[in-house]
Amino acid sequence: MRCSGKCPKCGGVNLIRIPDNPSRYASGNNIYTSTITLGGKIPVIRYVCCDCGYVENWVEQKKGLAKIQHTFR
Repeated sequence: MRCSGKCPKCGGVNLIRIPDNPSRYASGNNIYTSTITLGGKIPVIRYVCCDCGYVENWVEQKKGLAKIQHTFR
């Protein structure tokens, strides 16, 4: 959906990107790689199809992916 611009479920193109809100502690579906508050917050960006409601989650930052691999592998 993020790359194609189309919903894989219904083919719709009425898509919305829901960004992280860095000023809120618990905004969105974040992945935490540290026990320190906001210390290892990796934002997970959501894409929503407004035609059928399908949602995809993406980690868009390459450095975030590297931190996740290091922490959870």
